[in-house]
Amino acid sequence: QLRLVESGGGLVQPGGSLRLSCVASEFTLDSYDIGWFRQAPGKEREGISYISNRDGATYYSDPVKGRFTISRDNAKKTAYLQMNNLKPEDTAVYFCAAGQQIPPPAVVATINPLDFSSWGQGTQVTVSS
Repeated sequence: QLRLVESGGGLVQPGGSLRLSCVASEFTLDSYDIGWFRQAPGKEREGISYISNRDGATYYSDPVKGRFTISRDNAKKTAYLQMNNLKPEDTAVYFCAAGQQIPPPAVVATINPLDFSSWGQGTQVTVSS
């Protein structure tokens, strides 16, 4: 099973930026679709971004569209989430996840976490002044 490790979280002021990394161990990401999720205190886990392994198509939930960018570097076995213009409501634990043959989501926010077979441990992002 693919093992994922996230990094890059931290404390940032509103309007700041962070780049999260998700590194796969032992196996490459070539055949995996990648999703980024987040979970704020007291809230359910929500999908925020997805990148297809087949054509590299990217998808975003409405709250992050235009501010976040998902990307992948299969040679480095790494996926990224560049987060710009961060807001206090972006505060959450962020997770990357990988799965195979996941249909492109019609609505990223409701993408099914159960479609992803491998998960990272999460990294905390706190946006506060």
